[in-house]
Amino acid sequence: MSIRVERDGESGVAVVVLDRAERHNALTLEMARELAAVWRGFRYEDEVRAIVVTGAGGRAFCTGIDRSAEVPQPSSPYAIDDPLLTLGPKSNDLWKPVVAAVEGMACGGAFYLLGEVEFLIAGEGASFFDPHTTYGMVSAFETVHMAQRMPHGEVARMVLMGGAERISARRAHETGLVSELTPTGGALAAAREAAAVIAAHPTEAVQGTVRALWSTKEAVRAQALAHAPHLVALGNLPADRQAALFTRRTKDYRTR
Repeated sequence: MSIRVERDGESGVAVVVLDRAERHNALTLEMARELAAVWRGFRYEDEVRAIVVTGAGGRAFCTGIDRSAEVPQPSSPYAIDDPLLTLGPKSNDLWKPVVAAVEGMACGGAFYLLGEVEFLIAGEGASFFDPHTTYGMVSAFETVHMAQRMPHGEVARMVLMGGAERISARRAHETGLVSELTPTGGALAAAREAAAVIAAHPTEAVQGTVRALWSTKEAVRAQALAHAPHLVALGNLPADRQAALFTRRTKDYRTR
């Protein structure tokens, strides 16, 4: 299995690890299904009161969907079968707090997941970017998720610059995407510590507070996400043209 769960009964904290370091924790259909099942399962585990999500290996938190894995899509333009739609805890009706510990790259489809955590803690070597436009794809779902966490100009620059630019962990901290910056390799320990503090509080009060926080932006977020499938269908290049652009990708990029 590529999703690993570590439970600490004493602290009430569970750590969910995307465990596919050799592929930069890129997501397969099976991983997406496993992760959704993990979130749903936590609803019934009273001993788990707070959760940390992270990626294995230190080189990447997650680089989105694995492009080497075939993702079937319905032929109808009125249907969408995006395997990442139920990737996050809120999409699975989990209102226990989730903290992300980010080391290395977090890009593209990773934002489906990062968009549904309470807050992010990142090592200084982390970076954030969205290469969709570079490869002829609309960044719709990703943009909606990040627009809830970043100033408009920052998310606009990130998604429009595509693969040509990356946001450093320090810049992400300055703009509010990251709540705490640690030395490289220290994000998981800091996230565990924060989660343990939260888990020590009465869980009913904590979950109610999480639900209240998300209700403040729920209507706008739902409306924006409802437009996303149509924007993707209209703006994405055909798969063969996307593939041609992907094979010509360059390692030249600016980090700010």
